[in-house]
Amino acid sequence: MNATILKFLTSCSYGSRRTVAQAVKDGRVLINGEVASSFTQNVDSSRDRILWDGKPVKQQCTRMVYLILNKPAGILSTIRDERSRQTIIDLLPAKYLVPGLHPAGRLDLDSRGLILLTNDGALTYRLTHPSFEKDKEYLVHLDRVMPAADKRSVEKGLELEDGLTYPTQVVEISLKPPIYRVILHEGRKRQLRRMFQSLGYHVRDLKRTRIGNLRLGILEEGQVRELTEDEVSSLQETKLIQHKQQA
Repeated sequence: MNATILKFLTSCSYGSRRTVAQAVKDGRVLINGEVASSFTQNVDSSRDRILWDGKPVKQQCTRMVYLILNKPAGILSTIRDERSRQTIIDLLPAKYLVPGLHPAGRLDLDSRGLILLTNDGALTYRLTHPSFEKDKEYLVHLDRVMPAADKRSVEKGLELEDGLTYPTQVVEISLKPPIYRVILHEGRKRQLRRMFQSLGYHVRDLKRTRIGNLRLGILEEGQVRELTEDEVSSLQETKLIQHKQQA
């Protein structure tokens, strides 16, 4: 692998770009016995001896893959299915099928939109664990318009069978048809559908359009693209948040 020392070490899961750059600056990275001169210094991982805090960096790393997929309805957001139904893996080009690839969070069968796939377990933890703050934005098409009281109930939090939901943001997009933008800070199974069902609504369509700063944009349904380095860094730099429920 020929790459900058920054790219090589981040691909080997030694941390975010910022973390690796700081380690190089602090003199913690050695290349062939010499302190790395810059995080943009080129290395050949098949020949160069690279040390991190005095310990050898494995010379061949599985390439870190970060993908955004626009999932169509009717596709399972899993890697495999015992009943041989179509999954998101079936939509990916062969070049992306690296060991350990998995969805960082899921969408249910009938939902559409943004799915992030990666083989970076640390990033998946940061995106899916409730201790970390990462907005998830959805467009929700309901069977009827919500009165103000129901909208406030959704925003404040609803009591479901698995506990009280965190406060959300709800913005009316249109009345005909009734479509709302909903921003969550957690990701329980079928959460939005269960929230609206608890108030007597039927969700006609649900589409995820954003996770943190990562937006679906103009990516067509069923299509996939690699994340940019800036997008990956933005996701990796998620900060630990202590959630507080409203009384």
